[in-house]
Amino acid sequence: MRILMWSGPRNLSTAMMRSFGARGDCAVWDEPFYAPYLKATGLDHPMREAILATHDNDSAIVSARCASPASTGEPLFYQKHMTHHMLPGFDLGFMHGEDAVNVFLIRAPERVLASYVAKRESVTLPEIGFIAQGELFDRVADRTGQAPIVVDAADVTHDPAGALAKLCAALGIAWTPRMLNWPAGIHASDGVWAAHWYNSVANSTGFDTRPEREINLPPHLAEIADAARPIYERLSASAGRI
Repeated sequence: MRILMWSGPRNLSTAMMRSFGARGDCAVWDEPFYAPYLKATGLDHPMREAILATHDNDSAIVSARCASPASTGEPLFYQKHMTHHMLPGFDLGFMHGEDAVNVFLIRAPERVLASYVAKRESVTLPEIGFIAQGELFDRVADRTGQAPIVVDAADVTHDPAGALAKLCAALGIAWTPRMLNWPAGIHASDGVWAAHWYNSVANSTGFDTRPEREINLPPHLAEIADAARPIYERLSASAGRI
């Protein structure tokens, strides 16, 4: 099974990748299209040159690999995808096929933005992935005739074992408590960008279950959050179905 996890940035996505990687039967791939995205857009992201030098930046090659089973032989292949990385012209055929399951990981936009600007000052609505996430969600729903699986990051941090058990049941795979813990530090499966973005998760050995703090965004970020909220709420309506 290929598990395609569609998320925006700063959305518990790396912790979820850690969780699936800890199962013992699952290969993980960290943001396969980050390098092709940077090459195609020319955007000046942190560690841009290192990313382009270290990771395959040919989108066609990346798409073909995403459509294949894990090269290391595990029965599960978890792919952590950033929705905004999927530019027009990138081959999305890997989203389909009998072995592919698309899952959408969502988080309240104000929390995404508060976390994002702590690492990178400038941000736009497209860069936090909500627009693309809604479009990809609709693509899957239109093709299958039903809403795909949706997981809210808040449900995972509130009750990791319960939320992950429900997700595994929806995927049709066995739940294991191994998903609750992982070794601290940078992992071999992390992209080179981990040195800039993954400080918190690198210091973790499990999900942070502390109550979330109140978020008060400045006006320019609150405006972006308000624009993203209808998409979040639309996908959130499907989150309780797993």
